[in-house]
Amino acid sequence: MVTQAPPESGPAEPSARQVAGRRWRSARGVVAVLLAMAVIAVILAALRPSTPPEALDPESPKQDGSRALAEILRQHGTGVIVTRRMQDALIASRSNNVLVVTRTERLSEDDLRMLSGTQVDMLLVRPTAYALNVLAPQVRRSGPSFEETAAPGCALPAASLAGTVAFHESETYEITGQGVACYQTESGGARVVQVQKGSSTVTVLGSAAPLTNGRLTEEGNAALAMNLAGPGGATVWLVPDLPASGEGAGQTSLGDLLPLGVKLFFLELLVAVLLVALWRARRLGPVVAEALPVVVRSAETVEGRARLYRAGRARDRASDALRSGARERLVPLLGLPRGSAQDPSAVQEIVTAVARRTPYDETYVGAALYGPEPLDDAGLIALTGVLDDLERQVRQS
Repeated sequence: MVTQAPPESGPAEPSARQVAGRRWRSARGVVAVLLAMAVIAVILAALRPSTPPEALDPESPKQDGSRALAEILRQHGTGVIVTRRMQDALIASRSNNVLVVTRTERLSEDDLRMLSGTQVDMLLVRPTAYALNVLAPQVRRSGPSFEETAAPGCALPAASLAGTVAFHESETYEITGQGVACYQTESGGARVVQVQKGSSTVTVLGSAAPLTNGRLTEEGNAALAMNLAGPGGATVWLVPDLPASGEGAGQTSLGDLLPLGVKLFFLELLVAVLLVALWRARRLGPVVAEALPVVVRSAETVEGRARLYRAGRARDRASDALRSGARERLVPLLGLPRGSAQDPSAVQEIVTAVARRTPYDETYVGAALYGPEPLDDAGLIALTGVLDDLERQVRQS
């Protein structure tokens, strides 16, 4: 009879390079989109500065300037003193005046230390994290807000009299000690906070919109700006000049330097990466057992593989398969471990055991179980008969 050869090993596993190539081809579209978004964000950030040089300057008539607010304050009897140096601002603010501090990223560490040691009412407009920590340590940032308008929701007269204000994009704050928080967001952060500092107050405004020429007429912006900047005898408006090289630059955090658009881009990029990860992860479902679509009889498998061997003249592979299958069946009959069937060190032991159970000598048995490949198809058929005879003799012994 014709014995069934053990199944051949499957196709070779794909190499790491082939796997990497398939993954790259499936993901290159997503990577290209993400790279394009990154390039666009970098170009926009490079072409457009986050804060124009004239922002919050009471002498600038541009949209981001504050000349309109300064003129309104003067018309209502409140003088506006514009200073560019910290020493001049401290001298001018001694007479019960309100000090409006803008562009804190331009202040050096010495400037902030001098400002922290004075007892003067201050209005800080979007201060940097470092300046906020020095001038109002009980106030901390809680994140940006994009709600355009908000109601006061507090007892601070300057806010309650102004009513609803259009802040647009702004920073929000939390108070760790005593203080007043106004214009709170749904998350709890406030756009205007006021804390006590000795005999004076420090008010933090998280948006520059209420003070600018372009936004002054919206909602109660003008009223809030006048109430915060003009309650004293005069308003001292500090717009620091650009610091000399090496001064003040170290006091600006990376978050202060990045424009809002870049922050939003990285947030969008993070969300996109998470969505892509979830999308790819869904394709790897749980392992399930499925019935084979076709049941093939063993005889058909043997015949099909034999035809393949014959077409390829693979008498070496066919003879190895026949001998391997014969050894696998003979070893249990001889009382030997199953692993010895393919163990080169057990060759002599198997040959000796088969020779003792059959009328053939060890040379004949060794040639049948471990000999060279047949020279032709007739030799292969003869080998099949020899192996069947050996197996029958062992079973009958």
